Amino acid sequence: MKSYEFILKNLDCANCANKIQTTLDKNSNLQDVVVNFNTLKLKYKTDSLTKQDVEKIVKSIEPEVELIEEKEKKQEEGVKKEIIRLIIGACFAGVGFFTPINRGLAKACIVLGYLILLYRTAKNAYKLLKQNHTINENFLVTISCIGALLIGEAFEGFMVVVLYEIGKILEAKAVNKTRKSITDLMDIKPEYANLKINSEIKKVSPEEVRVGDILLIKQGEKVPLDGIIIKGKASLNVASLTGESKLKAVEEKEEILSGSIVTEGILEIQVTKTYENSTVNKILELVEHATDKKAKTETFVNKAAKIYTPVVLILAILIALILPLISKTSFLGTNGSVYRALIFLVISCPCAIAISVPLSYFSGIGKASKQGILIKGSNFLDSIKDVKEIVFDKTGTLTKGEFEIQKIESQDENYTKEDILKFAVIGEQFSNHPIAKSIIKNKEIPEEKITDFKEIPGEGISYKLDNNCYFVGASKEEKEDDENTKIQVKLNDKTIGVIYLADTVKTGVKEAIADLKKMNVKTRMFTGDNKKVALKIGKELGIDEVKYEMLPDQKYAELEKLINDKYKVAFVGDGINDSPVLARADVGISMGGVGSSSAIEASDIVIMTDEIGKIKEAISISKYTNKIIKQNLIFAIGVKILVLVLSTIGITKMWQAVFADVGVTLITILNTLRILNRKVQ
Repeated sequence: MKSYEFILKNLDCANCANKIQTTLDKNSNLQDVVVNFNTLKLKYKTDSLTKQDVEKIVKSIEPEVELIEEKEKKQEEGVKKEIIRLIIGACFAGVGFFTPINRGLAKACIVLGYLILLYRTAKNAYKLLKQNHTINENFLVTISCIGALLIGEAFEGFMVVVLYEIGKILEAKAVNKTRKSITDLMDIKPEYANLKINSEIKKVSPEEVRVGDILLIKQGEKVPLDGIIIKGKASLNVASLTGESKLKAVEEKEEILSGSIVTEGILEIQVTKTYENSTVNKILELVEHATDKKAKTETFVNKAAKIYTPVVLILAILIALILPLISKTSFLGTNGSVYRALIFLVISCPCAIAISVPLSYFSGIGKASKQGILIKGSNFLDSIKDVKEIVFDKTGTLTKGEFEIQKIESQDENYTKEDILKFAVIGEQFSNHPIAKSIIKNKEIPEEKITDFKEIPGEGISYKLDNNCYFVGASKEEKEDDENTKIQVKLNDKTIGVIYLADTVKTGVKEAIADLKKMNVKTRMFTGDNKKVALKIGKELGIDEVKYEMLPDQKYAELEKLINDKYKVAFVGDGINDSPVLARADVGISMGGVGSSSAIEASDIVIMTDEIGKIKEAISISKYTNKIIKQNLIFAIGVKILVLVLSTIGITKMWQAVFADVGVTLITILNTLRILNRKVQ
C-alpha cells in the first residue's frame, strides 16, 4: 500500500479531529490512519482511494476542512476574515439593540446580525447533520441561539454567538501559539547547504546533497547534514540537539551532526548521510510524529467525546420537558425550562477537554526534545512517570566503553614507567585494535624507525627497534576476574613492565543514580562483564542489584521476571545486543550518541547526550505534564458541572454559560503553555 500525508487546513476542533480519526479507521480501504491535531496532519495508506475520496469522508465530518500538500502549508490563517465578519455582525445587531430606530427595522438589523454571526457555525452544523447524520458543538450553539431568539431572549442569543465566535478566534490563536512555541523549540531544520563543486560553491537544498559530497559551512550557519570534517576548526552550538548550552570545539577528522550551528570558524565536511537519514531529520520526525501514539488518558477522552454530545442533547430535552412537571418553572419565556435547556446545551461543549489533553502531551514532548530527550509517543511520556525500576546495561551506558590507563608498573630497574609507555606507544601506533587506540590516545608519538612490525591476532603486536625485539600484548597470567586488563611490554622475551587498563565510569553517572534513588526508583545492572569488574562498578555507583556474565537471552529472561502490572520497568542500553530487552521493557531508553541504530530503533526514548541524568529530567517532565492534564480536566469538568447545575435551577444566564465555556477553554490552553516555559528540575 502507498503512504499519503496531508495537512488538514481549517481544522480548529480537537473533538472533530477525533471523529475524523474514528471514521477513517472504520474504512476498510484505509490502513494506519493517524490524525494529529497538534501538527494538523493526516497520514494513511491505501491502494484504492484517491485524495478526493478521503477528503469527501473528512468533509462529511468537518465541512470546512481541506486536504492540502505539505508545500502548501504556509497559508493565511483566516482569523482576520473571521474578525471582520464578527465586527460587521455585531454592528448590525448592536444597531437593532441600542439605537432608537423603528421597531421593525430594529428587528431586521438584529436578524441580519444573527445571520452574519451564525453563518459559519450554522453552515457547519447543517452540513454535518445532512451528510453524516451527526451533531457537534456547532449544532448545540446554533440551536441555543435560534431558540433564544424565538422565546424572546434575542440579546441572550446575541451574547452567546458573539462570545462563541470570540472564543473560537482566541482558541485558534492560543493553539497556534502553542504550536509555534514547539516549532520554535525545534527550529533546527537547515534551509540550505553550500555544495562545493571543484572551486565553486552552489547553494542547494539539503535533500539534493549525496553521500560523499563536500559542503562548506560558514560562521553562523547550521550544519545541514551529518559528515566528517576534512578542513578547518570551529566551535559548535549543539543546544538544539542535546540541550547542552556549552559550545563544542571540533577539528579535522571529527564527525559532526546536522542541526548544530557554527558559532566560530569555517568548516569543510564530507557528507556521510543523506538528509533522509540525517540526525536533524530523524529528530524532527520523532518529535512531529510522537503524539501519533496516544496515551491512555488521551484515548479515554477521545472515546468519551464520541458519546458526550448525544447524551447532552438528550439531557437538555429532558430538562425542557420534565422541569415544568416537577417545579413551578414555565415551559417558555424568560428563565423557562426551554431557556434553561438551551443554557445546558451551550455549557456542555467539550472543547476544553478535547483540546487540552493532546496539547499537553505535545508540549511535554516538545519540551523534552529541547533537553535532548526524544520521546517517541505520548504513551511513553505518560509511562515514564510510573517507572519504579530501571535496569542499566554497563558498557557504553554507565561506563564510557573506552579503556583508559589506570597505572603503569615497571618490572625492570633499568626502565622507568615513561620508558614502558614509550615502547608501547611506538608499536601500538600502527594497530587499529581498540586497546591500541586507548594506549596512544592523547600521547606524543616518538619518531622512531621500527622494522618487522607484526600484529598477532588475539595476542598483541611485535616490532624491532635498534636490533631489539619488543612485544606489546595481553598478559598470559591475566585472570578472568581481574578488575583491570593487563598489557605486557616485553624486551627480548623478558617482561619489563605492565600497563593496567580499565573501562571508566561516565561523568555524572554516580550523581544521576543517586538522584533516581531519591525518587524511590530501584536500580539494577545487567552486564556480560566478569563478576569482579561488574561488582566494582556497581558498588562505586551505588547500584541496588548487579547481575554479571549475562548473555543477551539471559538479560531478556531476567527482565521478563521483573515486568509486572503494578508499576513500569525501564531498560537503558546502547548496543545491538540490547535491542530485544529495549523492545520488551515497559519503557526502553537508548543512548543516541554512542548507541547503535538498532538500539535507537527498538527504544521508546532516545537520550541524545548519552547522559544518564536526562532520565530524571524525562521523569520530571512526564510528572509535570500529567499534573497539568489533571489540573485542566478537574478545572474544565468542575466548572461545567457547576454551571450545568446552576443553569438547571435557573441562576445562570445563557451568555454567562458561554463565557464560562470559552473562558475554561482558554485557561486550559494557557495552563498547558506552562509546560513549555517551565525550568526542568
